[in-house]
Amino acid sequence: MNTSRHTREATLLVNIFLLSAIEFLQSGMITFAAGPISGEIGASPEEFTLSTAVYAVIAIAAISKQRWLIERIGWRRFLQAAVAVFVLGAAICASSASFPQYLLGRMVMALGGGPFLTSARVMVTLIPPSPRRFRGILAYAGALTVGVGSSPWLASIAVSQDRWPLIFALVAGLAILAGLLGSVVLPTEVAAADKRSQAHPWQTLVMTAGAFLSLYALLRASYDFYADALPLLLAIVTGTGALLYFGHHQYHHAQPLLVMKRLRNPRYVAGMATFTLGYMLLGANNYMLPVLMQGGLGFPWQVVGMVQSAGLIVALPTFSIMATVLKKNQSAKKFYVTGFVLLMLSGLLLSRLNGEAALWADVWPGIALFGAFITPVMVTTALHSFMDLQGDEVAFFNGQQLKNMLSQFGVALGVALAALGLQWRGSTYLSVLVERFHTDDPVFNGLAAQLSGQLAASHGQQATMAAIATLAQQLNQQAILLSSFDYFGFLVVVGLAGVLLMLAQRVLK
Repeated sequence: MNTSRHTREATLLVNIFLLSAIEFLQSGMITFAAGPISGEIGASPEEFTLSTAVYAVIAIAAISKQRWLIERIGWRRFLQAAVAVFVLGAAICASSASFPQYLLGRMVMALGGGPFLTSARVMVTLIPPSPRRFRGILAYAGALTVGVGSSPWLASIAVSQDRWPLIFALVAGLAILAGLLGSVVLPTEVAAADKRSQAHPWQTLVMTAGAFLSLYALLRASYDFYADALPLLLAIVTGTGALLYFGHHQYHHAQPLLVMKRLRNPRYVAGMATFTLGYMLLGANNYMLPVLMQGGLGFPWQVVGMVQSAGLIVALPTFSIMATVLKKNQSAKKFYVTGFVLLMLSGLLLSRLNGEAALWADVWPGIALFGAFITPVMVTTALHSFMDLQGDEVAFFNGQQLKNMLSQFGVALGVALAALGLQWRGSTYLSVLVERFHTDDPVFNGLAAQLSGQLAASHGQQATMAAIATLAQQLNQQAILLSSFDYFGFLVVVGLAGVLLMLAQRVLK
């Protein structure tokens, strides 16, 4: 048995962990704290939507160029440059007093930080082929569970202390540490000139524009779809066409930026579909859980962050159990079925709540089940998707790039679809509830009179108006709560479909 090891294996493992964790931390924290950050920089919901789409699109473009750059400047210089750019972007965001400055910061962060996750996974291959390489996989996957689980809690602390720039300071500090470690463990060699990939600048520009049109149109649709339906649909169709053109061009080109033809492998394609679904669910849940707990149930921000993190961090002990099982049996099907059963149970618990639900007793178990779902599905996919690409170094690297391009797209798409669904269902429920919101309704009059009496001492002659405003707020809260239940009910359907599909499929075995 080959027992060779990297000369600085421990340092390399820490570096892999940090680069992977940064991506999940920054994504989770910023999604959770979107509302407070928007208020601090004076951004409307539509403007913050724009920053989400722009970050994802620039990250996708940066990831697509990652191998091209490494071939020319080497691993070490690439990571050093990426960290420097990412830290600069984080500093711009942390000091933002306006939306334009924040948007610029997110663009710069994406340019540097977008490739971090790909870097972390490909660094695992620096460990010589042996059972020890599995440690690199564990470090990479373990960072996912820690990042996803801790990000809401860390964001809630920063926001509740009125120090939201700490979100960016934290990831910048971790990036600097990763850059220093990378300067020690990463090689400096560059690829021979005749083995370098081509730049394909125009095709990359088309891909970037297509991704932006598709994502921004979907995100924008959640605010005013009916007024702008035709332009938004045209943007989605045009963006999708641009992405298909890029894929077709790369597939048929003799010297592509991404070797699409060598990635046409059933196991890899099935894995990418599963990954994209997983990232979409991760993005959607990161958006919907605070909506449920704060907007629907009315709990304060810091408590919501603590409960969400306490639930999602269950992914960590689940990962420990899974790692033990993997040492004896790496068969994928049992993990997939278990994962989707957990998703189904999570949706079932959260969709059956009511307005009197307690966070720890009622909401936390559902979040914990979703946290447990993440590990068996995402880690299993990471282990099995690339098995047939192990002997092709270029295809393996490009496959990782494409996977992480899809992850950026998937998270943003999940947020967009969740926001769109919330707007759709919320407006439907609100239109029904508001029918009772008038002075001819005896129930409304009774509640308004009761509230007016309670508020008379503090509001005087304005008590009636204050009572109506309070009822309007409760009406909106009820619509949010019902819409949230619909979303989590939809997760039950997704989980059931996943169980049936994974039982039937024969590719990811």
